[in-house]
Amino acid sequence: MHTTVGIIGGGPAGLLLARLLHRAGIDSVVLESRDRGYVERRQRAGILEQATVDALRAAGAGTRLDAEGIPHDGIELRHDGRATRIDFPALTGGRRVWVYAQTEVVKDLVALQVAQGGPLLFEAEVTAVEGADTERPLVRYTHQGRRHTLTCDYVVGCDGFHGVTRHAVPEGERRTFTRTYPYSWLGILAEAPPVYDELIYAHSERGFALASMRSPSVSRLYLQVPDGTDPADWPDERVWDELDARLALRGDPAWRLRRGPVTQKSVLPMRSSVTEPMRYGRVFLAGDAAHIVPPTGAKGLNLAAADVVVLARAFAHLKDTGSTGLLDAYSDTCLRRVWRAEHFSYVMTTTLHADPGQSPFDTRLQLSQLDRIAGSPHAAAELAENYTGLPIDA
Repeated sequence: MHTTVGIIGGGPAGLLLARLLHRAGIDSVVLESRDRGYVERRQRAGILEQATVDALRAAGAGTRLDAEGIPHDGIELRHDGRATRIDFPALTGGRRVWVYAQTEVVKDLVALQVAQGGPLLFEAEVTAVEGADTERPLVRYTHQGRRHTLTCDYVVGCDGFHGVTRHAVPEGERRTFTRTYPYSWLGILAEAPPVYDELIYAHSERGFALASMRSPSVSRLYLQVPDGTDPADWPDERVWDELDARLALRGDPAWRLRRGPVTQKSVLPMRSSVTEPMRYGRVFLAGDAAHIVPPTGAKGLNLAAADVVVLARAFAHLKDTGSTGLLDAYSDTCLRRVWRAEHFSYVMTTTLHADPGQSPFDTRLQLSQLDRIAGSPHAAAELAENYTGLPIDA
């Protein structure tokens, strides 16, 4: 089998790229190692930037998002027992974000691809990508117990940090920058209405907490915990009590989250990673295959979407003009945005979390930064502009 663009990975990045290419009249094949049920249930991000929403609409995947997504015009920061609301539209010229779970994005994109697009093969395990520096790279994969090959004009790896595609770039041609944080997140899904109509980010001496949501009846909540934490050590009541303590407001002792049955509980390590370049020969890296951010800044899915928007435009430009100029610029174009998002996520993470080894001096610096955001429209605008997402360069 041959295709113009072979896409490895059927998560939101790979599926969105396939849809954008289909709309541009460019054929592709998507290979996903997991089954459809697993892909559609996989819990990940829930915050969509304005540019990501625009891209989904352009891909024809905006109908349910527009009907069921929850637009948010701000977030609330809590520190030292006080609350500060960051008003996104007022600080950014009208930009906002949406709450719409990655699971729902994937369901929408899968349904469209199956109904209208090119081949989407689940349980297709890619074992190798060969010939990245040739005019016709080759993808080897196993599907339904049989070995297959897919020849491509180009290959795009959307298969994550541990995927096969990264290794198609020779070690001497790539460099990976990493940072590991000395804490993790304990996350829960609960059948409980959100306590507030926007996200709450809380700095506390006890550690970071985040109150988020997936819908008007489902809350998504997080606690900073030590690395290596076993979720079994955190029974539901302990999680709720700790969330209440970290999110507490001075002068409002009766403030409590709305509690409900916990349907999912997991621990998420915190790390940052960037691989450069994001292209080698005719193989391109996108999403987690190229970069990972801690979830504090809500950038992971949005960075992946920005990558494939840039790539889809470049492939369309090649089709229309015969020029590889935009493809050649892909890595540099994306990395500018990637490093800005990495920095924002780093600042949000280190400002809001309590490092196990930090001194009282370090804590005072964190509080000073949060006071600055609370008291300065300029500092608040910097946060709002980065949170809602920078423009996607062509």
